[in-house]
Amino acid sequence: MKYRYLIAASLLLGQSAWAADCAEAQSQTEMNQCAADEYKKADQQLNQSYQSLLKRANPQQQELLKLSEEAWIKVRDADCKFVSSGAEGGSAQALVWNQCLTDKTRERSGFLESFSHCDEGDLSCPVPSRR
Repeated sequence: MKYRYLIAASLLLGQSAWAADCAEAQSQTEMNQCAADEYKKADQQLNQSYQSLLKRANPQQQELLKLSEEAWIKVRDADCKFVSSGAEGGSAQALVWNQCLTDKTRERSGFLESFSHCDEGDLSCPVPSRR
């Protein structure tokens, strides 16, 4: 009976408990959850970077940015599917998948953020710098 209460209590703690223990995660389930949480954080940052750039772009550039983002998502997913294929069917597949998504998402976020710090006259920077 006590075992049931322990399980129920651990489930009620939710994701905040996962985040606090990620440095010491030992089970595959814990590592998978931590990797998923890291991806969520990276995705939130990417969404902020994307929205910031979208606001500074003119209407034509906004459409181009949307197309670029859609294409990037397809490539990201294909890359991560390939990367995680070595763990397919195993308990670590979610870990590898989420780590890949996190890496690709952080890379994309950095790329989009680079357009916020352009030098005057830089023609490879399509939108005005954030000031």
